[in-house]
Formats: sequence, structure tokens, C-alpha cells
Amino acid sequence: MDMEKWVADVIAAERKKPLPVLSFPAVQLMGITVAELIGDSKKQAEAMRLVAERTDAAASVSFMDLSVEAEAFGSEVRVSDDEVPTVVGSVVDEDSDPEDLEVPEVGAGRTGLYVEAIREVAPLIQDRPVLAGCIGPFSLAGRLMDVSEAMVLCYEDPELVHAVLAKCTAFIAAYAKAFKDAGADGVVVAEPLAGLLPPALVQGFSTDYVRRVVGAVQDASFAVVYHNCGPSVVAAAEAVAATGAAAFHFGNAVGMAEVLPLMPEGALVMGNVDPAGQIRNGTPESVREATLALMEACSGYPNFVPSTGCDVPPMSPWENVDAFFAAVEEFYDRK
Repeated sequence: MDMEKWVADVIAAERKKPLPVLSFPAVQLMGITVAELIGDSKKQAEAMRLVAERTDAAASVSFMDLSVEAEAFGSEVRVSDDEVPTVVGSVVDEDSDPEDLEVPEVGAGRTGLYVEAIREVAPLIQDRPVLAGCIGPFSLAGRLMDVSEAMVLCYEDPELVHAVLAKCTAFIAAYAKAFKDAGADGVVVAEPLAGLLPPALVQGFSTDYVRRVVGAVQDASFAVVYHNCGPSVVAAAEAVAATGAAAFHFGNAVGMAEVLPLMPEGALVMGNVDPAGQIRNGTPESVREATLALMEACSGYPNFVPSTGCDVPPMSPWENVDAFFAAVEEFYDRK
């Protein structure tokens, strides 16, 4: 797909199709557990196909499972039946020699399953872009080092952090390229931990490395979507925009109306109905109100695309998902 044209067409459209990060709730449609889903590429492909069939979303988005890459590096991962997997412990600390950290091959752990899922689903979804998903460099480093420890080491041992970041970035770039080769039209690079960095540190510890990933894979046929759900996004907007991504996706801790004018006009800017507070734990009416409020505040920007603030939790009621899509339609019907 010509992704540059797709971005331009979305910006030019008077009515924007929503683009929620919606994939894990497919387990309800399939009658399976999250554990079953993340361990089977065919089930992942079928989940994406079902969501695309059920919703008129602007793109099909893969699973925001931010444990996959850390697991490939050797991290322990906790898996449950109804929640997204989480990383336990760390594999790098202040006493580690970063030379001992081996960069895994793409295919290690479950990374091969996720690439194969994209290979299987890409031919099945032809009416919209298929977006794979991976973690961002600093967020991966934080999982390998422990989040709190990584923050401290940015000050106390920045050379160690940069050494780990270089290895994380090399793997992420190769992983994104594998998705591209498998038929994806783009990749969502989730860098939430960068949103907790002091704004002055975002450029050096996140942006510079994300740019390497963007430079390695983004072109006319493949778009990088940068995701950050941390509260420092607005203060660090210049560094965020400098990633060079084709699109930006922000979490519900970010004021969309504040950040929109700070992003490139030619890039899509997506967000940010609360996926946990509203889509998972709200009601159809509360989701409707939150979505309409977001549309009122942000629809004046041509490059704004309504979305959820992050990935929709697996057990979110589909009635709430439907209410989100319906509210976007209601807003445009009123105009």
C-alpha cells in the first residue's frame, strides 16, 4: 500500500474513520484465552481478521504485547488467561557488562510467531493498512534493566544505558524489517517509558534511537506510528516530533488538544479515549460522552484521528467498543 498517499487521504477526508488499538478483545469473539492467543500465529491472524470484519477501523492493528522483545532477550514473562503478558525482573543491572547482552535473532522467543501472524493476515485484509506492533528502544531497555533502575541509571551510568539502547535498537530495527518483509504496511512503535523521562532527556535516550528505527524501515510503502502514553509528551513535544514518524499516537495522560498543534501537520495524530477507564470499565453512555468530548476538542485539526489512548484490554465489553465507533459517527452526522 502507498502509505504516504494513505496518510494524505486520511488528512484530506472530512470524516475520519477511528483507529483504536484494538486486537486483544478478539479473544471474546473466538472463545479463547490470552495465553492461547499469544502462543499461536494462526489464532493471532484470525483475531485481527475478525476485528477488521467487525469494525470499520481506519487500519488493522496487531497486538501491543510489550513483553515479546524482552522475552527474546531472556526476560521472564508472566502470562495469564485474561490480561496482557508482563515482564518480571531484569536481566541487566548497574553491575552488568553490556557486552554480555546478546542481541537475539528475530524469531527468538515468540517474535517469530508475531511475524508469521502478520504474514498470514496481510493477504486477508486488503481494504485498510495492516500495522504490526513492537516496543520502542527506551521502553525495551527499561524492561531489561527494570523501569525504576533505568530511570536512575540515565543519571548515574548513562554509558551503560546507551550501550543497552544500542542493542535494543538493533533488534527492534531488524524486527520491524521482518514485519515489513512479511507484508505489514507499517508498525506501531510503543515507547511509553519515554513519556516518564524528564523532557530534557527524551531526545538523547529515546528520540535518537527511535529515529534509527524510522530510518531503517520507513518509506512510501511502510509507515512508523510512534506511540507514547506518558505525561511528559507535551513538554517534550519537539523531541517527540523529531522522531520523524509518519504518525503519532498518544495515551489518555496526554492532552490531545494541547499536543496536536505541536506535531507536524503532515503527520497523523491519534488518540485518546481512556482504554481502561472507559472502554474496559465504563458504560456505552460514558464511552459515548468521552468520545464526543474528544471529537469536539480535536476535530478541528485535519490530521487528528480518533483512537483509544492505548491498547484496549482483552476483556473490554464489545458494547463499549461499539459505542466508541458509534459516537464518532454521531459526531460527524451532527455536522
